[in-house]
This record gives sequence, C-alpha cells and structure tokens, in this order.
Amino acid sequence: MKLSLVLIIYRSDSSIALEASKFCEEVLKTKNIKSNRIESDFHKDEIEKYLCNSEFQPDIGIVLGGDGTFLKCANALANYDIPLLSINIGGNLGFLTQEKDFLFDESFIEILENEEYVIDFRNRLNCNVYTSGRSPEKKIIKSYDALNDFYFKSVEEDISPTNQIQIEIDNEKVNEYKGDGLIISTSTGSTAYSMAAGGPIVHPSIDAMIINPICPMSLASRPIVIPNTSRVIIKPVKKSKGEIKLWRDGQKCITIKENFYCEIKKSKSSCKIIKFKKSTNYYNTLIKKLDWKGDLSLKNSKN
Repeated sequence: MKLSLVLIIYRSDSSIALEASKFCEEVLKTKNIKSNRIESDFHKDEIEKYLCNSEFQPDIGIVLGGDGTFLKCANALANYDIPLLSINIGGNLGFLTQEKDFLFDESFIEILENEEYVIDFRNRLNCNVYTSGRSPEKKIIKSYDALNDFYFKSVEEDISPTNQIQIEIDNEKVNEYKGDGLIISTSTGSTAYSMAAGGPIVHPSIDAMIINPICPMSLASRPIVIPNTSRVIIKPVKKSKGEIKLWRDGQKCITIKENFYCEIKKSKSSCKIIKFKKSTNYYNTLIKKLDWKGDLSLKNSKN
C-alpha cells in the first residue's frame, strides 16, 4: 500500500496513547509520509470536523487505544470508507486490535508497504427509530449504526431494571422478552456484551445477527442466531412500567417511548479493518482472552 497521508487517532484520556501517537508520527515522517494526530474526544466531533474541512482524505486511519476507542472511531469514520488499523495501547489484547509490538518495533510500516495484511470487511447494524402513529408515512426520529451491538435497557431513573420488549422478525411476531433488557449483536459483537450475557460466540466471517435477552425472567427465553438479511422490529410493551433506552456499542442513544419502535437491519456500510498476516489469529485471541486451558484431564494425569 502506498501511503501519502495517515490519520492517527489516539485515546484522549491516555498519556501512553499520546506518547505512542507521537512515536507513530515520527516513524511515518522517516518514510516521508504525512500524518495528522487527533485525540479521540468524540464529544467535540474533532474527527468529523477534520474530515469535513480537509482537502485530502487519509489513506488509512491508525487507532491507538483499545477495542472501545476503535468502536467509536469505526462509527465516526463509517461514511468515509477509510481502512482502519487499530493497535492496542495500554490495555490487554483485544478482538479488534493488533499487538502493540508492531508499532514499537516499527514493523507496521513495512507490513503496510509490502501489503502483508488483509482488509477484513465487518458487517454493521443500522437502527432507525420511528414514531408509530396513524399516518401512513413513517417518520424517522433518529438513525444509528453500530459495529458491535444495539441493546435496550431500562432508563437509569426507573426503580426496577425489569422491562418488557416485543420483537418481530421479518414481519412475524416472535416473542415478548421480560427481563433486564435485550441485545441485538453482529458476529463481531458476539464476543462483547452478548457473550457476557450468556450469548454464543459467532465467528466474525459469519453473516448473522444474535438476539440475546439480558437476564430473562423466563428460562424459555434463549439467545437465537438469525441471518443478517433479517429485519428486526423492537417495540416496548405498553403495559410495561417505565421507559427503555437504546444503546449502541456501549454509548447511550435515545429513550424509546411508548409510541416509538426500532427497526434493526444490516447497515449499508461495512467497517474495513486492516489485519496483519503475522498477528495473533482469531482463535488464539479467544484462547488468551478467555483463558482456555485445553484438556485439563491430560494435565492432571501427568501429575
């Protein structure tokens, strides 16, 4: 890959990430590659301001932080079609990041120049929030995209976290979940909140959505995996007490009132992730992150 301009985004509240961004800038400079450094203070919309006002679009974005920083960058840069290289700085090995050694031994630049990588296209989800009225024309209140997941939980002010949510899949009413909430996840997000809530691990190359109830009151409410070509409708049940809030990738979005409903489907835009061929593969990441030990019976027999 021939690089002329690189956007470096570093975690805003991390001094380690700041120093890493300066180091990355110097490495690129030795290769006569221009770069711009921006901190990931997403409340200030610095990334959007930069891209809107910039004469030239960067060839790639290098994200220095953890999976959380990368998720925010992926959503902020979704409409610009920029491949993202995420390097884990200051945290544990992530599912979306490359090892920090690639940065500090300066091998990342040779890997990029020699094209020793693949671009992994990750599907995203789109959620449109509508008002449900008598008018034949649907009115979109808000629209969001997410790389990992959308989930619905009671608003913080409610006394009890229990809520009741109705779900339809492809115009068919499927269930009413009563519990702490509901997660709609991509395959990429299956190892995030959904996994913590007891959902299945789904390989990111599988085009799927995972619907996973959070602490359901009925044991019959189980996680299900559906094609990501499906259209999912989420509605709050009117007899349910309190309002529910929509979250995306760990960020608060909007309160879903009684006369609102959400339509979730595959997003039109995917996320381009640069994966080094020499980096830890998906299964080894699972082994390290989940501390899988292998066949313990064989180890015990040796003792």
